[in-house]
Amino acid sequence: MIGTEAKTTHSEFVKDVDETTFMAEVVDKSMTVPVIVDFWAPWCGPCRQLGPALEAAVEAAKGKVVMVKVNVDENQMIAGQMRVQSIPTVYAFWQGQPVDGFQGALPASQLKTFVDKLAALAGDGGLADAVAAAEEMLTEGAAVDAAETFAAILGEDAENAEAYGGLVRAHLALGNLEQAEQFLAAVPAKIATAAPVEAARAQLALAKQAAKAGPLDALKAKVEADPADHQARFDYATALHAAGEVEAAVEQLLELFRRDREWNEGAAKTQLFTIFDALKPTDPIAVKGRRRLSSMIFA
Repeated sequence: MIGTEAKTTHSEFVKDVDETTFMAEVVDKSMTVPVIVDFWAPWCGPCRQLGPALEAAVEAAKGKVVMVKVNVDENQMIAGQMRVQSIPTVYAFWQGQPVDGFQGALPASQLKTFVDKLAALAGDGGLADAVAAAEEMLTEGAAVDAAETFAAILGEDAENAEAYGGLVRAHLALGNLEQAEQFLAAVPAKIATAAPVEAARAQLALAKQAAKAGPLDALKAKVEADPADHQARFDYATALHAAGEVEAAVEQLLELFRRDREWNEGAAKTQLFTIFDALKPTDPIAVKGRRRLSSMIFA
């Protein structure tokens, strides 16, 4: 019974090891990912309490940390070499060396802190650099390459908000509005309100409007002929934004808000916020526009 339990494969990120596999699964593997070693025994009550809780914390890390379990009854040589005097004992290995550890059972909150601290040792596996590279591709007009890179990042981290937002924006750049909308509909709940996702959602809304925008010159002439035609001014702002003249679009919407802030249930303010959300928070147009809108609201 004990021998069978010791060979159990717990999950993708948790496994049992013995004296023949310890070097490969702990020392060698820790060169690329932090490895937690749980020394336990089937008769140990605190071990049965700690094991599942620690495994759950490791599972939540989704591969940023892995865990191995060593049955001390069957692997006394390893336990002796690691100077394990009581169980449960937990060690953490990084780049071939033990870097942390504890004895006894700990509450789930402390286990999460322990695992998160180890995960930080290895960084994010280069995902931040990959996101930056994909953003550069998108800026340079290589939307297909950017979309492929963002998708690959999501393959490693399905809850990467920057990559999710980038993937949507890449498809918007390619004119794939329907596919962009499908990606937004499938965004994980955990990151649904994250800033990069909200920015992509705002850009999708603006792209839909752009597809229906009227002729720029005709709308401009209509506004000049009748400055009090609020619908014409709103449509003109939409057409300006669709033409890439974002600052001019903001100016028209601010003028519309100044003239009648309540028009069409506050449509000018709503549209301004949509444009600001689609821009980076530090974009000068967004910063200046928000400041001017605030001054009008509280005047």
